[in-house]
Amino acid sequence: MEKIELICGTAIPLLLDDIDTDRIIPARYLRCVTFEGLGEHVFKDDRKQHPTTHPFDDSRFHGASILVSGRNFGCGSSREHAPQALIRFGIKACVAESFGEIFFGNCTSLGVACVCLSRESLEKLAAAIERKPQLEVTVDLVAGMVRYGDTSAPFKMPAGARKALVTGEYDFLGQLLAAESEIRETASKLPYVLNFA
Repeated sequence: MEKIELICGTAIPLLLDDIDTDRIIPARYLRCVTFEGLGEHVFKDDRKQHPTTHPFDDSRFHGASILVSGRNFGCGSSREHAPQALIRFGIKACVAESFGEIFFGNCTSLGVACVCLSRESLEKLAAAIERKPQLEVTVDLVAGMVRYGDTSAPFKMPAGARKALVTGEYDFLGQLLAAESEIRETASKLPYVLNFA
């Protein structure tokens, strides 16, 4: 199981409030059989409306792995496609004032760290990114800090989600595979499993 303790990289500033999952990935892309290719459609409708100014189309932020947004990011429907699209775009962590509850849970179960900063700290971070797009931002899950340049800001994150990421326990399939021998041993003792032979 992969432990996620530090996420380092450049960032995309999208400091808007109440961005829902329909905006992150429009409904017409939910019919996919796999999540592959969703990254190119993230914020598709917003990007069409603002083709030269949307941060996800701005070459200054190309290759960024951290998204900086506002209050209630990922609100709306429960679609797993929203974090899947962000992952396939290259996002590994989201920093915002707050998150939609289901979106937050989906991100955590997929290994994407979602941490909350105060509005003042977010505004300072977004401004620093705008001034210097190649600024390295670090989300330190162990220390509970977001760092960039000479600045550090403490973040908030539910303890259970933080523990799941730093221990690797968010990876339920990994946990299952790690327990293969115990599962086989238990299955070998269950008569309703043995009778299928």
